[in-house]
Amino acid sequence: MPSWIWIVIAIVVVILLVTVFVVATRGRRDSDRLKQRFGPEYDRTVYEAGDEKLAEKELMSRERKRDKLDIRPLSPAALDGFAHRWRAVQTAFVDHPSSAVGEADLLVTEVMRERGYPVDDFDRQAADISVDHPTVVANYRAAHDIHLAQQKRDVGTEQQRQAFVHYRALFTKLLESENDKSQEARA
Repeated sequence: MPSWIWIVIAIVVVILLVTVFVVATRGRRDSDRLKQRFGPEYDRTVYEAGDEKLAEKELMSRERKRDKLDIRPLSPAALDGFAHRWRAVQTAFVDHPSSAVGEADLLVTEVMRERGYPVDDFDRQAADISVDHPTVVANYRAAHDIHLAQQKRDVGTEQQRQAFVHYRALFTKLLESENDKSQEARA
């Protein structure tokens, strides 16, 4: 066999090896980026999907859907109004915890709507929130589950308190301004 054929074969093999290396490195970078961005939500999604690649595909899909949304900060007036309403709901929790949990759920949904998140479907809400606030989305799901459970049966005060704390964590994140986020990132 002529030596030029061996050279062509060697070049093709090198090109294939480089391509495999580049694809593998890119996949690893995507995985690392998703793990860092989503934190515990990454693990939850992998567990739910039963496969890391399927979970990563789902998380990237969430990012694409979220990027299409027009999420906007609250106006100062809306911010003050929501903060005032939250304080009233929080005060009401002492005497009427079950209705306060329901009000907290409604108030969080209102803030999400005002910010530009779709709020027609809870699973979609949680998926969208997971992109921007992955550290509190598990708590949001837990709070919503408790809220739904209390509509069907009695739920203990401790569970209601926990739901309220979870709603407050998300509520606080939703009220943060872009200024707050950039200061947090610098710290």
